[in-house]
Amino acid sequence: MTTPTDDTAVLQALLDRLVKVRLPRAMELRQRVFAGERLSDTDIAFLKEALEDAQQGQHFVARNPQFHKVGIQLVQLYDEIIQKATENEQGA
Repeated sequence: MTTPTDDTAVLQALLDRLVKVRLPRAMELRQRVFAGERLSDTDIAFLKEALEDAQQGQHFVARNPQFHKVGIQLVQLYDEIIQKATENEQGA
């Protein structure tokens, strides 16, 4: 007999980091790249770390359907930033 995995504590930690750190910084980056700015090395390092965290947290989100929409929106946000930043780099 298997017991269901209780991801509550991990999900809470991931959500706290998302709300307090990742999301505000990502929104600031989105605003900057849509204003035509290029990303700094620090910005790129942040995005790389954020994407790695998202990948590591993916199985927690997969097991908890109530977070699917948040996961999708987060991936879309990172994709928008990266796409626009790439355009800005090509236009520089």
